[in-house]
Amino acid sequence: QVQLVESGGGSVHTGGSLRLSCAASGSRLRDSAINYMAWFRQAPGKEREGVAALWTGDNSTYYADSVKGRFTISGDSAKKSVYLQRNRLEPEDTAMYYCAAEFRGYSQFSRRWAWERTYEIWGQGTQVTVSS
Repeated sequence: QVQLVESGGGSVHTGGSLRLSCAASGSRLRDSAINYMAWFRQAPGKEREGVAALWTGDNSTYYADSVKGRFTISGDSAKKSVYLQRNRLEPEDTAMYYCAAEFRGYSQFSRRWAWERTYEIWGQGTQVTVSS
């Protein structure tokens, strides 16, 4: 069993910054390592979309075009955590943000990082609201 717990959501004005955190815990982590961690978001009335992902093997990162240059994903393997630093927030960034993790390895992760089915483990989400 593995659980993901997100934190750091809240309300902020346009142009502000927020840092989301996601911590993994559970007995499965004693024997297995997480290969990929990612952040997704779902705005009201929209489908869930991939925002950013991290391959723990070499810290490669991947971003959606809409957040490049504003969001930064990073990880701490010792804490089994992943973070999403979000700067210059816009009202369009308002959404529920979800953390996801996957133990399996993929040969072409760069092509599938934004697919929901890539990830086995999901957190409950944390709400972010950006007001103008």
